[in-house]
Amino acid sequence: MSTYLKGTAMRTLVLGRTPARVTEVLATLRGDGFDAEGVSTDAEARKLLETEEFGVLIIGGGVEPDSRVAITAFAAEHRVRRVIDGALTEPFDTYVRREFEPLIREVTSTG
Repeated sequence: MSTYLKGTAMRTLVLGRTPARVTEVLATLRGDGFDAEGVSTDAEARKLLETEEFGVLIIGGGVEPDSRVAITAFAAEHRVRRVIDGALTEPFDTYVRREFEPLIREVTSTG
């Protein structure tokens, strides 16, 4: 059963500098039923955020402070309702389930 509401931005965007880690996060999120996309550059993130389809943005720990501030501001202008700071620890799937998924669910449940 989906908690996603038609017409609202509930997809999750993952921005991380290490493509392999982004892939692992996406695998866990998607495997658990979340609609998620992932990118490794600010330009890719901006392009996707401009679609206004994302309700949650996860920013990986490797994203530089200046980029983090700029992307967070950009996201706020494009309907993102929650920005989550992430610094993955192993095992990655456990971290994603414990730290990210409850916050994503919180956003989706408030419609």
